[in-house]
Amino acid sequence: MDRLITFERITIEPPLEAIYRRLGYRKGLTQIKPGEARALGESIEQARSLITLKGAARRLPILSKDSRLIRLPGNLCLESTHLAALLANSQEVLLLGATAGAAVIEAIRRDTAADNLTRAVILDAAASEMVDAALDWMEAFFTRNLRRESRRLTKSRFSCGYGDLALENQKLFHDLLELKRFGVELTEQYILVPEKSVTAVAGIETTD
Repeated sequence: MDRLITFERITIEPPLEAIYRRLGYRKGLTQIKPGEARALGESIEQARSLITLKGAARRLPILSKDSRLIRLPGNLCLESTHLAALLANSQEVLLLGATAGAAVIEAIRRDTAADNLTRAVILDAAASEMVDAALDWMEAFFTRNLRRESRRLTKSRFSCGYGDLALENQKLFHDLLELKRFGVELTEQYILVPEKSVTAVAGIETTD
């Protein structure tokens, strides 16, 4: 199956525990004063109002692979020993991409420029965790369908720039997922813009 599937709006709740962890709070260890908790909640709600999660996914067969090279249709290759190990039992890959949109990035910049750094940091943390949660949401969507085929996703996913999967592979993800339709551009340094945009790859393997 080689078909682009897009999600024009992904609606999820802010993952509060993950946001708090990113901000340095530790459950059972960090005490949050009532006033501080209220300010945190208000900033997270503001982030939610600014974030418009969109995503895209493409399922591709693995034509061949060895200990470092995964070959995909269209003469495309991903070179990474770490990714190859993750995909050792996979027959296909699922490419994923998501963005939180530009509005939250603009708000972070405005707060930073106005020296409202506390809120800027909270907005940044909320956007990071929400866009990551959007990938989780898409994985759950595909997991439900894959069960009918006696298939499953690998327990983890891999992103460009991590391990030995070069950041330059971001162009392949950007193009195959057609992220430009969501307003996501790619810089000459292979950075996705707006900033809170992410891609990842997971393997698809049989359950028996």
